[in-house]
Amino acid sequence: MSTITIGVDLAKSVFSVCAVDDAGHVQRRQDLGREAFALWLAQVPAGTVVAMEACSGAHHWARRCLEVGLQPRLMAAQFVTPFRKNRTSKNDRNDAEAIATAARQGNMRFVPVKDVEQQARLAWHWVREGYKAEALAIGNRLRGLLAEFGIVIANSDAALRRALADLDQDTALPAEMQELLRDLSAHWDQVRDRIATSDARIVAGDGARSRGDAGQPLAFSSILASNALILAGFFRIALACVMSKPPIFPQVPVGTTRKSPGS
Repeated sequence: MSTITIGVDLAKSVFSVCAVDDAGHVQRRQDLGREAFALWLAQVPAGTVVAMEACSGAHHWARRCLEVGLQPRLMAAQFVTPFRKNRTSKNDRNDAEAIATAARQGNMRFVPVKDVEQQARLAWHWVREGYKAEALAIGNRLRGLLAEFGIVIANSDAALRRALADLDQDTALPAEMQELLRDLSAHWDQVRDRIATSDARIVAGDGARSRGDAGQPLAFSSILASNALILAGFFRIALACVMSKPPIFPQVPVGTTRKSPGS
């Protein structure tokens, strides 16, 4: 098995690669285009550790590494930052070296590589969160426009829908303003419909159900669908736990002396 650890700073077009030996010395640096990087991976000795930050595209390249017999290691970006030599001069080459160094730490926590089906299920959660933020922004925009004309709406979707339904009866609003509000209201309805569609897709678990039709029990399919529904919430809770993790060593109050085990 190779003792070389390769750190890769991923990008859209040009990837920075840094190879570090068992002693932590940099053996090689190079920048590769996207296509050249894919070809280069196939030439790396099997079993080599290829470390990357768990950013956009990382799981795709991790799967490509597995295809050619490499060992991908994905890490959260905040775990790599302490290993950057110069924090004031951040660049791709320094980042690649920091990634390789971080991956060699015995207590490093790695992100499991997701397969294509897992990423597809999570994509529905990500898109749904975007729709929710968009719907909230449109609702606030509608309230702000109505407030300019002295119409104050309670902070609920139901109250806003009632106010929009009565627009035609409000003679205080100019016709041009009513047309604008109707157009924005239609856009708001479309986004909320997309949220409902995403909810239905997540709950139904179409991917799990299609496998169930091929011979997998439907009961197991429904379990997978439920797991997909709670996966996004679990991810947010796990991230919050990481960010609020207590110190590894217990804190000793100032002015006290820690006693040795034999005393």
